[in-house]
Amino acid sequence: MLYKKIDENDLQQFRSLLGAEGMSVAAPDLAQCASDHTEDFVFYPEVVLRPQSTAEVSAVLAYCNQHNIPVTARGAGTGLSGGALPVAGGVSLDMKRMNRILNIDTQNFQVTTEPGVITEVLQNAVKEKGLYYPPDPASKGSCFIGGNIAENSGGPRAVKYGVVKDFVLNLEVVLADGSVMWTGANVLKNATGYNLTQLVVGSEGTLCIVTKIVLRLIPANRHDLLLLIPFHDASEACRAVNDIFLAGITPSALEFMERDALECAVHYFGDSSVPLPDHVQAHLLVEVDGNHPEQLIEEAEQITAIAEKYATDPVLFADTAAQKQQLWKLRRIVGEAVKGNSIYKEEDTVVPRACLPELLQHVKETGKKYGFRSVCYGHAGDGNLHVNIVKGDMSDHDWQYKLPEGIRELFGKVHQMGGTISGEHGIGYVQKTYLSIVFNATQLALMEAIKKAFDPKGILNPGKIFA
Repeated sequence: MLYKKIDENDLQQFRSLLGAEGMSVAAPDLAQCASDHTEDFVFYPEVVLRPQSTAEVSAVLAYCNQHNIPVTARGAGTGLSGGALPVAGGVSLDMKRMNRILNIDTQNFQVTTEPGVITEVLQNAVKEKGLYYPPDPASKGSCFIGGNIAENSGGPRAVKYGVVKDFVLNLEVVLADGSVMWTGANVLKNATGYNLTQLVVGSEGTLCIVTKIVLRLIPANRHDLLLLIPFHDASEACRAVNDIFLAGITPSALEFMERDALECAVHYFGDSSVPLPDHVQAHLLVEVDGNHPEQLIEEAEQITAIAEKYATDPVLFADTAAQKQQLWKLRRIVGEAVKGNSIYKEEDTVVPRACLPELLQHVKETGKKYGFRSVCYGHAGDGNLHVNIVKGDMSDHDWQYKLPEGIRELFGKVHQMGGTISGEHGIGYVQKTYLSIVFNATQLALMEAIKKAFDPKGILNPGKIFA
């Protein structure tokens, strides 16, 4: 599709709509919005716009739609599928100035927020009121809640509490032509027509721009226990996951890290507190939470007994808040640590939980066949395995041409197991060529028709999801 190149008249119009602080063509600002955390991709926008209100977003979109200028919404830039990359140039719509928590409703257990609020800031704000917002992606200390909505983010605690979609009640959105609407209602049950709210969640900025968000909250638990379990065999660690659930325990987090993943994190973080003897090949990081410490102790004892049926080293209990924070930091920086070690690609596979051992085996077998090394970790409790493919000694030719064949073969096996190619990172720019593995022509045509209904001229986040 051909889009209009931005000229001086357009810049003058944007300046009049947003003021001097709301628009930038400065090289550092363009560079900042040219990439996110997805590999090493760089696509420069022609201008960065920073609205402060729904009205300003509406005015920008109305103008861009009229003049056929592409618009790519941007949060904190922590995405891993290239969703915020302005691949068609045009406008990078930076939402960081829309960063207010508008209302915490303690009577109805809801919070209304703008999209530029950092996820951890929102969590801490509701925690002060005795409430809890569980979704916590690895980048929660920097990512925006609006980006979480766009990608339907999850994180470690999705296994017990669910992902972002399970907490979104209502959204104020701006359509491509500048129209403003709410997608639903601020209620816990809603069987009124099509569920537009859930359609927008996970749509990666391709349908509309989210300007206000109403989230459901739950009461905060007062206690938690954290265990780190070293396994001699990675497949056995995966099998133990289902055993824990079969015992009637629902952990608040259940994370898998194979040896290379934890080793990367330990070296990157400079932390030697976790022993890594040669015979240990994987770890499970297991958290239980609740309001009754004696029940949590009992569950921890049950989990330990289950782990001891396999070949394991002694379980490490995090006794203090500092130890818990240290272990969680190691888990959360694995992706960053792997990226700092080599050129890499991160895949976000998800399968039915009991298929995890089979998935891990397929990953390793595919790596041997196509000549790549993988570092695996992820949210084992919900079957979500992050596969970091490390370039290492792989030639540039094989990395560019042979590796995609291996990824396609791996995704095909994931689909055969009843899984899919992204659990929480989205399709964005990097996975769109693989979408036909999991969807047939009828499904893809229906999705494209929805896109056209929302955005007839195709100005919103072009080049994403659809090949």
